[in-house]
Amino acid sequence: MTAPHIGLDLLFLEPGATGGMETYARALVPLLPAALPGARFTILAGRELAGEWRATPWHPAVQLVGLPVSSGTRIVRTAAQQSVVAGAAARARVDLLHSLGNLGPLVGPRRVVTMHDLIYLRHPETTTGLLAAGLGRLAPLVARRAKRIIAVSQATSDDLQTLLGVPAGKIDVVPSGPGLAPIATPTPEAQLRATLGLGSGPLVLSVSARRPHKNLVRLIEAVGRIPDAELVLPGYPTAFDADLLDAARRAGVSDRVHLCGWIDDAQLEGLYAAATCLAFPSLAEGFGLPVLEAMARGLPVACSGVSALPEVAGDAALLFDPTSVEAIAGAIGALLSDRALRSRLIARGHAQAATFTWERAAAGTAASYTRALG
Repeated sequence: MTAPHIGLDLLFLEPGATGGMETYARALVPLLPAALPGARFTILAGRELAGEWRATPWHPAVQLVGLPVSSGTRIVRTAAQQSVVAGAAARARVDLLHSLGNLGPLVGPRRVVTMHDLIYLRHPETTTGLLAAGLGRLAPLVARRAKRIIAVSQATSDDLQTLLGVPAGKIDVVPSGPGLAPIATPTPEAQLRATLGLGSGPLVLSVSARRPHKNLVRLIEAVGRIPDAELVLPGYPTAFDADLLDAARRAGVSDRVHLCGWIDDAQLEGLYAAATCLAFPSLAEGFGLPVLEAMARGLPVACSGVSALPEVAGDAALLFDPTSVEAIAGAIGALLSDRALRSRLIARGHAQAATFTWERAAAGTAASYTRALG
């Protein structure tokens, strides 16, 4: 066949506000031309990403189709995906459209969809109202009509089969890479502690969106059982913050729980360098990029032993039952008190993170395209 024209649906991506799916797209897309030599690539992006792309393209050979839609409102962009994206893909005459953010158009050229997770079905409290209803109806149709579905973990593949009835033979399990490499010089620890008001105790870092399924209330309760530990929760404020602050007050650790708000890249790298461990107590993850990002930076990890996290962590982290405050506290306490344990996990973490590469993810994605086009 002639060289295929691949469309990349990035309407979901609002720069700086899309979490792990944004990391996935930014790391994967620039590697796709090398993974599928001869293919043409065109991204379809909302106003925000299109403006960024025109100033600093991710890859010189990837073309841009800017869409007259904002990516900032999820309900609006989900609706626009069915009309605006599908129409733009048809006008661009793409042979295959890859939607990288869980959902895609129901009509148009052959389609591949990356489904990162089905957390909204496993934990309905994370998504409510009109959006929840729309996802519940749309996702099964998207899965049914796509030629191939890329799952970023075996856990997500299992959920696709169990919850949406997708045949295993239609799913390509393509693990993500190890997150983003450091892109800034770390802020010195003393400056960081002073700026963020972190106190003098050992730092327990938890990098995640502040949403109910991230299980941060139990993490705060666990820190209440560990004298002197300072829990650092960077990230944009959410409606859930009031619950977290209330949990800290009830646990008597309001002075040791730090909701830092947005921090820049240098400060985040500084936290990775200054922290004693990463704690990741999530009840459900499609993959778990912060675990690998910590391991790659030499930070020992304690994380949930559920969902995709055991796949990602391997034997390089302390796994705990995320429903048990005692278990969370025990794992964190062990890392804070046992230097030899930390050293063993740091060595294993480097080795584990090295087994995940974006080049391998790009190769697996290209193989999925070939199957869809075949």
